[in-house]
Amino acid sequence: MIVIDKAILHILDVNESREVFSDTLLNMDTAAVDFMVKHIEKTVSSQDAKKGSFYENSEFKKLVEGYSKGEMEFIPFSREAAGSLYKVLVTAEGIASADLLICDALIDETRYLVIFKCNNHQGYVHQINIDEDGLVTNELVNNYAILPGLSQKIDEFVFINLTNMEVMSKSKKYNVDGNSIYLIPELFLECAQTPSPAETIKEINRVVKKVTEAYCQDQVAAAAAVKNFIADNIQSEAVLDPVAVGKEVFHDNPSMQADYSQAMENAGFSEPVEVNQEATLRKMKKHKLSTDTGIEITIPTDYFENTDFVEFFKEDDGSMSITLKNIQNIINR
Repeated sequence: MIVIDKAILHILDVNESREVFSDTLLNMDTAAVDFMVKHIEKTVSSQDAKKGSFYENSEFKKLVEGYSKGEMEFIPFSREAAGSLYKVLVTAEGIASADLLICDALIDETRYLVIFKCNNHQGYVHQINIDEDGLVTNELVNNYAILPGLSQKIDEFVFINLTNMEVMSKSKKYNVDGNSIYLIPELFLECAQTPSPAETIKEINRVVKKVTEAYCQDQVAAAAAVKNFIADNIQSEAVLDPVAVGKEVFHDNPSMQADYSQAMENAGFSEPVEVNQEATLRKMKKHKLSTDTGIEITIPTDYFENTDFVEFFKEDDGSMSITLKNIQNIINR
């Protein structure tokens, strides 16, 4: 359950080099509450978000702690937070102006500070003009400050657990003084981050592919084995252990196991990560294949090891064939 206690909206217009800070709280009408609740629901369990922890000398951590302890009211706290972010944004190249929505909310009875950096998008709106004679002219106007709709994703956000100061954020990389950095966590929050679940799964697949290529093994079978292992193991516990994946996928080849483990450690992906069970299982249950002849097939992952339904053959000329079995009916879609 999500309860918005208070919220405020500030405008960070880097294109016009101005900050427009609100002096009052956001009016908590139905539209505003719906917007915030829907986007909190979509982002709080995002598999693209990274967990993090503040550095001990983080100025933003001190600011948040002061607010959470009641040493600072919400409006001045939010204005100072928005000002800190603005100073960081103007150092980056090619950054978009944004509306900054800051909420104090209860999420499943835990108090969070939620920050949505809603990057402004270009879009068209209608404008009604009435002249002095009462004639109405309806026009299309290009608007440069369109907020994300309820069906869209917010590009960058921060959740701070005000009980234990744990951080979860999603951020983009920007160019600052020739360096590509995650601007919000590194310069604004000043916190360390762990890999996101989505990044971890992507890296697992990348390394598995690299190792199987190096040993001239079946990449399709290895990719399916990854999905099978993840799907089986996260049903009981919402934790993914990248090292355990390699041990299972390459269980009959110690050298491949060692190469996989070393590559994951070098890339910084050797530690277990918490995952969203439902979202991850949805992705792991199916495996999509694309052939060089333009054919695409989606197969339930657990069928890869069941030759009653699917069988792969390697021909003498090096090409491959796929046989689909026990089909009772085919539907056009």
